[in-house]
Amino acid sequence: MTSTHSTARRHARSRDKAPDRGPNRHQGRSILLTSGLALALAAVAVPLYWLVVASTHSSQEIFDSPPPLVPGGHLMDNLNTLQESAHFGRVILNSLGIAIVYTLVAGAVCTLAGYGFAVYRFRGREALFGLLMLGLVVPAQITLVPLFKMMAELHWLNTYQAVIAPNLALPFGIFLMRQSMAALPKELLDSGRMDGCGELRLFLRVALPPMRPALATLAIFLFLYQWNDFVWPLIVLRDDTSFTIPVALASLQGLDETDFGAILAGTSIAAIPISAVFLVLQRHFVSGLLAGAVKE
Repeated sequence: MTSTHSTARRHARSRDKAPDRGPNRHQGRSILLTSGLALALAAVAVPLYWLVVASTHSSQEIFDSPPPLVPGGHLMDNLNTLQESAHFGRVILNSLGIAIVYTLVAGAVCTLAGYGFAVYRFRGREALFGLLMLGLVVPAQITLVPLFKMMAELHWLNTYQAVIAPNLALPFGIFLMRQSMAALPKELLDSGRMDGCGELRLFLRVALPPMRPALATLAIFLFLYQWNDFVWPLIVLRDDTSFTIPVALASLQGLDETDFGAILAGTSIAAIPISAVFLVLQRHFVSGLLAGAVKE
């Protein structure tokens, strides 16, 4: 009996002396994760900070060694250059109008198409969806010449509809909404039909409200896609008063001299709407992406 008690005491002392490595491991993972996030934040924030700082300097000052790290006094000069050389006030309105209209119309097209592929069963559905998904792997440059000829035959060159129309049925947008709509319970749709809902009302009143995260994700993607598009607007827009921001900034690059201060100032301004759209819709963004990952 005594030996049993002594053995128990020895085991208890050994447990007391054994280091508790659980909290230490947890603390180590937290430090590693925090360090990684800090590095990622620095990798994103430092270039953005330098972009804003450089937009307040002249082209000569930007290329000084070491480069400027505090704001300078040439911001207004750069903005005046933008306005005089690129009609930048009009250009901003052009980009905003095109991006907003495209986001609304393309969002409606992609949502309706995704709903149709997810809910309805019809002959050739999988083959048609697979053909549509080929658009994700076909380089966009292949379609530039046919699209240009089509816009010329429609007399749409140098018009905003030529910028908006060709990419309304965006394959990724349709794929995202199809995967999100596939998660809708069929019982919910059947219940709406039993209550007398028509198909359009069923789509608007029953299917769309649970899709707010996916719709926010789609809106962010479509807005960024159109806002940053460069090649297609460069091809179809001829008049400098109808340019979008990427095309207008590219037009400031000369053969002999380039005003980098003005270009960086315009780039800083172009980043503001993108940041605003993401900040407004960010709380839906992650959940929308996860909804798009649901498999049927």
